[in-house]
Amino acid sequence: MKIAAKKKLWKYLFWLGPFLITVGLTVGLVSDQWGLIPLAFLITGIAISALWIIWQSYQTNWWKRRSTQAGTNALVATLAVLAILGLINFLGTRYHLRADLTETQLFTLAPQSRELVRVLPQLVKVWVFDINQNPQDRELLENYQRQSSKFKYEYIDPQARPGIAEKFGVKDYGEVYLESGDKRQLVQTVNQNERLSEVRLTSRLQQLTNSTTVKVYLLQGHGEHQLSAGKSSISQAVQGLGDKNYTTAPLNLAETSKVPQDAAVVIVAGPKRELFEGEVKALQEYLNRGGNLLLMIDPNTDPKLDNLLQEWGVRLDNRLAVDVSGESVVGLGPAAPLVTEYGQHPITKDFGNGNSFYPVARPLEITSVPGVEATPLLRTKPYPSSWAESDLQSEKLEFNADKDLKGPLTLGVALTRKQAAKSTSTPQASPTLSPLPSPTTQGKASPTPTPSPTPLASPAPTPSSQTATESRLVVLGNSNFATDGLFQKQLNGDVFLNSVTWLNQQDQQPLSIRPKEPKNRRITLTTTQGNLLILLSLLVLPLIGFAAAVIIWWKRR
Repeated sequence: MKIAAKKKLWKYLFWLGPFLITVGLTVGLVSDQWGLIPLAFLITGIAISALWIIWQSYQTNWWKRRSTQAGTNALVATLAVLAILGLINFLGTRYHLRADLTETQLFTLAPQSRELVRVLPQLVKVWVFDINQNPQDRELLENYQRQSSKFKYEYIDPQARPGIAEKFGVKDYGEVYLESGDKRQLVQTVNQNERLSEVRLTSRLQQLTNSTTVKVYLLQGHGEHQLSAGKSSISQAVQGLGDKNYTTAPLNLAETSKVPQDAAVVIVAGPKRELFEGEVKALQEYLNRGGNLLLMIDPNTDPKLDNLLQEWGVRLDNRLAVDVSGESVVGLGPAAPLVTEYGQHPITKDFGNGNSFYPVARPLEITSVPGVEATPLLRTKPYPSSWAESDLQSEKLEFNADKDLKGPLTLGVALTRKQAAKSTSTPQASPTLSPLPSPTTQGKASPTPTPSPTPLASPAPTPSSQTATESRLVVLGNSNFATDGLFQKQLNGDVFLNSVTWLNQQDQQPLSIRPKEPKNRRITLTTTQGNLLILLSLLVLPLIGFAAAVIIWWKRR
């Protein structure tokens, strides 16, 4: 009896050994911390298993038994399965494979958000002062945190930790703050009706991490779109520039006669009247000294910018861009071209086949100019979907082969022009060098060369003394796409903001699509439709199922 009891005890000890080894491996792999607890489980389990094997070998010829071999195979298979599961669990905690099948990629960060977080210069932390941790908000913050180890977040109960709440100046539950170093900024206040927004979080994050302030001037005085909220204003576009840490200001060249030196970008948004000759020259001088200009010129207007545009190889076509493809698909009129084809350029590189539309636009004609590199940005669909209409007074738009221009049409273009900056270095002179040749001596034969250094015709600076600068120009045949109400539609706002960012010559900044808010997909039913739906689900569908069951039973009877 005692021998049987010992055998039973060792049998139980054997199963305890693999169990402890499995526990130790699981704890270590999942936590990625091989501390005292997982090592204690592993060592104890290995020791018990080794003692059991030694005891079995000592008592009987255990290794040669068929049952031992079968048990060993089962043990090896079990350990292999456990090792595979542990490896899968380990890889799952290190690498995240996610598939977002929603239409607007609702659970995926926009490219701009991902790029911005990945290049964070220092630690940024989000403080959410709320008792309840909303799963949707946590998922969004987790998405940000997966992009970089420099992004952290924490939920705080203001009453439980009043010191932190006082430091941030928290006034109510739901306030969300960003902190980076000694900088703190309020993102928004979340509640049951308003959840944490990727748009706001990314905008505030860009403001917090960007220490420079860029000045953007918007030309005024010629019927351009007004900057404050009102009819046909671009206040949303101005707000979008502010969210990207741009400082905007109006500019009246009739008063100043010169573009300010701190102007990073100048925007001319839909002038209705012509510019003075002095104003055009001021813009030309601004471009010649390395400036950056965004022109948004509507049809049926003549701002007298032909001389400026001619230098860059651009001509404004006086015809109206017509696109009949968007009328039946998205309800746009023929005078609002729907663009889905974009040029290979930093402004539009991530647009894919997204939609943007331009109510009442004019096409552009691009010609090659030495020293100027032009890239078309926006192109309409080919004829017969689009064409340039010459008869602007016609009630019915029809293509006229004699006067109209077949599509595709170019509605926007980005241009760059290299120019050498003036040298500020003093040329090195040698006592043996002759002075600059005078007009009377130029063209005469040079004297017999001597061993002394050859005279230079002109003092040439060293290559390092010249720095090449670049002027940039974006011309769009429409300005209405950036007005309030249309700015936030589809990719319209992205075209405007990305153009300004590229013009600012800060190509290292993210130029991809800004974060998008989720679309409202709620189905609104009338009372009759609701009652019909209830009747179908509670009565008609069950009756159909019951009738099918009766028919099948009757046939098999």
